[in-house]
Amino acid sequence: MTKETYDPADGTATLESDLGPTGRPLRQFAEPPHLASHGPARIIALCNQKGGVGKTTTTINLGAALADYGRRVLAIDFDPQGALSAGLGVQTHDVPTIYDLLLSRNVQPRDAIQATRVDGLDVIPANIDLSAAEVHLVTEVAREQILASVLRKVSGDYDVILIDCQPSLGLLTVNALTASHGVIIPLECEYFALRGVALLIETIDKVRDRLNPAITLDGILATMYDARTLHSREVLERVVEAFGDQVLETVITRTVKFPDATVAATPITEFAPEHPASRAYRQLARELVDRGAVA
Repeated sequence: MTKETYDPADGTATLESDLGPTGRPLRQFAEPPHLASHGPARIIALCNQKGGVGKTTTTINLGAALADYGRRVLAIDFDPQGALSAGLGVQTHDVPTIYDLLLSRNVQPRDAIQATRVDGLDVIPANIDLSAAEVHLVTEVAREQILASVLRKVSGDYDVILIDCQPSLGLLTVNALTASHGVIIPLECEYFALRGVALLIETIDKVRDRLNPAITLDGILATMYDARTLHSREVLERVVEAFGDQVLETVITRTVKFPDATVAATPITEFAPEHPASRAYRQLARELVDRGAVA
């Protein structure tokens, strides 16, 4: 939908769109008030079985944006590649990691939590050891619920816990979904990324039926959007047609600033606070508060 604006100074008329990339009216969500107290946390898994869709980038920058709004945030690196840990510049070797918390009762979550350079944002790191966890967990009793039991011990200290899942639908991802209250699906605006969404939602439905009746889909987040390409616009249009209001209004565009911020081990909200990508993640944080996905 477009509207015509007339400039009497030079007698010209221009057409301006009042719709955002998702085809819905552009909205600016209000800045949320700071909380008077903290906890218990709402746990959100960022999940997609396809790699390279922006899960880690979103975990880092959404966590930093929520922390800027006064939320206490814990990010869980649940991917053996350890990209979240690297992106936040925390130690991953010779320290307790999420792998130790899953497999040892002698290690407590507070032993593994590390502060980041962002005030209010903490992380539990991961490294390649986590790749062996699924093999060890197979023989455990209630193996799908081990992460949930770990996070219960620190839930009262935080307002939000974000779990950066690995790109698969294996036992680790099922653990993350079982532990979570909600799921955000980062979705690259590209055809092959779109194909796997139905399978992922089917997995979420199975977890809801069998393990975690309370889990909800907090939203599908379009990432790596490039308005200059017809392909990006068509994919986003199809996602909105298929999932409607489950698609978040905030859209994350493609920019070289993301890898630059990753090299600096700093969230983009700190690395380039006035960049459109930083504004987009702050908008995402406000939208999730507006939707009730975050307190």
